Amino acid sequence: MKQENLRIAMAQINCLVGDLQGNFEKICANIKKAESAAADIVVFPEMALTGYPPEDLLLKPKFITDNLEYLKKITKLVRDTVVIAGFVDRKAGNIYNSLAVIYRGKIAGIYHKMRLPNYGVFDEERYFEAGENPSIFKLGKCLFGVSICEDIWHLDGPIKLQADLGAKLIFNSNASPYYAGKIKEREEIVKKQARLNNTAIVYTNLVGGQDELVFDGQSIVVDNKGRIITRAEAFKEDLLIVDLDIPVAQIKRSKKIIALTDALPSKNRIGLPKKEIKPLEPIAEIYQALILGVKDYINKNGFKKVVIGLSGGIDSALVATLAVDAIGKDNVTGVFMPSRYSSAESETDARELAQNLGTKFSTIPIEQMYAAYLAELAPHFSGLEANIAEENLQARIRGNLLMALSNKFGWLVLTTGNKSEMSTGYATLYGDMAGGFAVIKDVPKTLVYKLAKYRNSLSLVIPERVFSKEPTAELKPNQKDSDTLPVYEKLDPILKAYIEEDKDLGRIVSLGFDSKVVAQVLSMVDKSEYKRRQSPPGIKITPKSFGKDRRMPITNKYKNK
Repeated sequence: MKQENLRIAMAQINCLVGDLQGNFEKICANIKKAESAAADIVVFPEMALTGYPPEDLLLKPKFITDNLEYLKKITKLVRDTVVIAGFVDRKAGNIYNSLAVIYRGKIAGIYHKMRLPNYGVFDEERYFEAGENPSIFKLGKCLFGVSICEDIWHLDGPIKLQADLGAKLIFNSNASPYYAGKIKEREEIVKKQARLNNTAIVYTNLVGGQDELVFDGQSIVVDNKGRIITRAEAFKEDLLIVDLDIPVAQIKRSKKIIALTDALPSKNRIGLPKKEIKPLEPIAEIYQALILGVKDYINKNGFKKVVIGLSGGIDSALVATLAVDAIGKDNVTGVFMPSRYSSAESETDARELAQNLGTKFSTIPIEQMYAAYLAELAPHFSGLEANIAEENLQARIRGNLLMALSNKFGWLVLTTGNKSEMSTGYATLYGDMAGGFAVIKDVPKTLVYKLAKYRNSLSLVIPERVFSKEPTAELKPNQKDSDTLPVYEKLDPILKAYIEEDKDLGRIVSLGFDSKVVAQVLSMVDKSEYKRRQSPPGIKITPKSFGKDRRMPITNKYKNK
């Protein structure tokens, strides 16, 4: 069988939503690198020019116009390397999630995404019209098709249509956000499409953090037998270059075939160095996702330094460690804020953590402030037993102190609440929930321990006692989390079943859990919706996180029985 040899460059880049100039410069730089490597085609992620997801920026006509002007600038720069670039097209008053196929200073064709995701974090039907044109392109003796992200998840979609027209190579540009286990699902569907359609598939994914989303990269090339030929870096920018032998197509006459050139221009090529990227282990993958999410949220929003309330517990220890790994020890400050209920061990552990990490450490006692609050409230609380009101005062004083430091020095406050706490409302509104970014908001407590142990396996930074002592908020004498919550080993599976899998009480009980415990947990989750609505954004690492993934009404009388 005759074959056409193509050198493909996959530009796995980290884009910033709305930064048209910056994204344009990054695209141009990667085009030049691809040209220097004598690539025939360079492909970019979905909506690389605008960043993804631009959300309601898409409702601004000037934003669409500006993005089209930058596409014109890119077009003028393109020579003998075909460029496949993501942008937003406008036609007859509608806008489309699109790919431009550019060659020798002209846009040869534009593909409009045909399958628009409208679930989970995706809201594309709010903005875009679906495309209807599965065109393919002729480069030399090769026919190739282009598609966008969701298109590849449908076996009866554009991939099949393009393969039926004779395409032996499919480019799929993506902005596929990360969650634990997503890479396996993604690779399986790409392999299946390749086998079913007898086509090689070049799957190029976005990388970088964008608000609560993290794009993991991990772009892949799959041959027509469904075998992964090569893969790009995880959670890093990468220009992956690969040589592919594509079967010469039997050209059919069709208006849907757009000819770029009948013969490939000759190029001086040197052999490609072997590059082997092994997939990350699951816990390492999650840890890297959190690092990238923290780093990009801080940097892309113009912050330089962060401040974290250190309690001596596992949650704040993990957040501080992630922050140091993301932006460096000199940019992280830990603050210990003891009250009358804080143990000496907590201060020792918080201080030791800061020393191990090499971060700045301060102690700001809250006892005098707390006593002043209690004195002022005494006439109003007279005759009443102490309860959660007195406990939450301490958390809110600490929140005020961290926000004061933030205002004074321009530091971003990283909150330390985990998914188990956010789910059940075991957190104080305007207290420990106060801050700019909730790093482990989507990380269950049991996973917090696993991530901390993984990080300590790389180098010992989190004190060993932090792992062994029982979790406590230290807001009253001898307090333990288990006074209010089921132990986390039982709580987290119930929360996963209810929040991520939408199981009702009966189905959760059938899994072997006590009905009273399940009813208690579900009630806590439902009653805490108003709190979560006021919490900072946090990094998504599970299939269903709080925020765009799960949009429950606050005012809601439905009972999950």
